[in-house]
Amino acid sequence: MNSKKITQTSEDSSMNDREEARVSSDLSAKTGESNQQKKKLSWRRILKIGGTIALCLVILGAVFIGGIEIGKKYYPSINLIHGVENAETNKPQNVDFSLFWDAWHYLEEYYVKASQIDYQKMVYGAIKGMVDSLGDPYTVFFEPDDAKKFTEDVSGNFSGIGIEIGVKNNAITVISPIEDTPAWKAGLRAGDKILAIDKTSTDGLTLDDAVKMIRGDKGTSVTLTIMREGFNEPKDFTIVRDIINVPAAKLTFLDNGIAHLELLNFNENASDEFTRAATQVIMKNSSGIILDLRNNPGGYLESSVDIAGWFLKRGDIVVRERESDNREKLFRASGNQALLNLPVVILANEGTASASEILAGALRDNRNIKIIGTKTFGKGSVQTLLPLADNSMLKITIAEWLTPNGTAINDVGISPDYEVNLTEEQWEANQDPQLDKAIEILKNELRG
Repeated sequence: MNSKKITQTSEDSSMNDREEARVSSDLSAKTGESNQQKKKLSWRRILKIGGTIALCLVILGAVFIGGIEIGKKYYPSINLIHGVENAETNKPQNVDFSLFWDAWHYLEEYYVKASQIDYQKMVYGAIKGMVDSLGDPYTVFFEPDDAKKFTEDVSGNFSGIGIEIGVKNNAITVISPIEDTPAWKAGLRAGDKILAIDKTSTDGLTLDDAVKMIRGDKGTSVTLTIMREGFNEPKDFTIVRDIINVPAAKLTFLDNGIAHLELLNFNENASDEFTRAATQVIMKNSSGIILDLRNNPGGYLESSVDIAGWFLKRGDIVVRERESDNREKLFRASGNQALLNLPVVILANEGTASASEILAGALRDNRNIKIIGTKTFGKGSVQTLLPLADNSMLKITIAEWLTPNGTAINDVGISPDYEVNLTEEQWEANQDPQLDKAIEILKNELRG
């Protein structure tokens, strides 16, 4: 019985095993189906994600391209030009500068000698053209070598013939020859019109170019074709260049202790040289001063203001600067007033210009000091020097100046109180009726 039981037990177990195998087989089949379904779901998910990514890329691409088009419209692209750096620095607004770059590209592409283009010269030429378009002969661009020469000029030492020139009535004109220089010895005079330089006409020549043509090494010569009032026809003056050491002041003593103080220019040495001369005037106990500003082409405004401080009360207006917005800047005397009570008369002529006109106007407006001679040159503008990165330089007119009473003299000049001319014959005979008249007037003042 027990055995039966046992046998029966074995038979039941076999049936269970078969059932388990069937169930296991069913589970395996279901599991396989589930895996296949999972694989199908995975591919669908991948395809869905991929589509989303592709759509995003399309959208981003469209936004990027749209951004480029908008940028082109409102923010023009930077020109990458061969040989040029900082092409877009400080780009002006509301100016179609593409014209410039189009012209630049055309030169590079079509010019027959494009391989020989000097890009730096092109840049300098563009700057010069821009400056010349202003029509102001005193606003000038200097290349590095020319900037160095100009600096030498105002320092009082350079190689040339010794004249200051300007533009008057659209003609290159001698403002003044510097005393004891080759130009002075050759007989050039203030007011001479330079028609040609070494047979090259000055018609249309810029002031800067004229200076460069007249300048040169010591020992070389230059021929100037001159037209002067009183000449029947132009005359050639051939002048040998030399080192020009420009003095700023010259002092002599005349009868009755009168000091004849010549101010020859207002270079960087002018204040110091005037101080030495004025000290001698005081030490000599001079009775009066003839301040001779004839043929003084000007120079530094600051020197003129400093020197005015010897003759005026502290706080007196020396000059008014009128800027582009019509605001005025006042320069006032702040000197030692050491010559305030000394009688003074002024000599001036057509070579009296710029800073020397400022001084003459200040003394007449503030102290009613008389001017003897002829009308001054009439340069009533102020320039400043602005260095550029490569040692080139801009000289820019920044303001017009007026006398203390508000009189503008640009292109007009200052008329003398006593007009006295100096003829060619008197000049050649070493006569000076202008100085003679100044002595006469000063003596009358001393008697009064």
